[in-house]
Amino acid sequence: MADQEWYDEAAGPLVRPYAITRGRIPTEAAMDVATQVMAIRGRQDPVGLAPEHLAILELCQTPLSVAEIAAYVQVPLAVVRVLCTDLVERGDVIVRSPSQPAKGPDRQLLQAVLHGLNNL
Repeated sequence: MADQEWYDEAAGPLVRPYAITRGRIPTEAAMDVATQVMAIRGRQDPVGLAPEHLAILELCQTPLSVAEIAAYVQVPLAVVRVLCTDLVERGDVIVRSPSQPAKGPDRQLLQAVLHGLNNL
């Protein structure tokens, strides 16, 4: 019932994203949409946290990507990035960036192998 007070079918959420983040925007070093977020068990102190922070902490008992969190909490990605940054700074969550794709072999090496195979 309380959730219905904060949502209007025609207008959407009554609490706008800038209000949730208090006007803050993600930094240049913002998390990637694939960054995994996981709550640290026993570290959550709800004092000073918004309902969205608490929802993230509840969801992230198992690792979730920033994109998944945005979908579950139903707020924009930029808002989730700011909220997750808050939780990292508080020590409530840890984040892990997606691994960088391994570089493929050098084109010259592949050409040399192909040339060698053609000579067989």
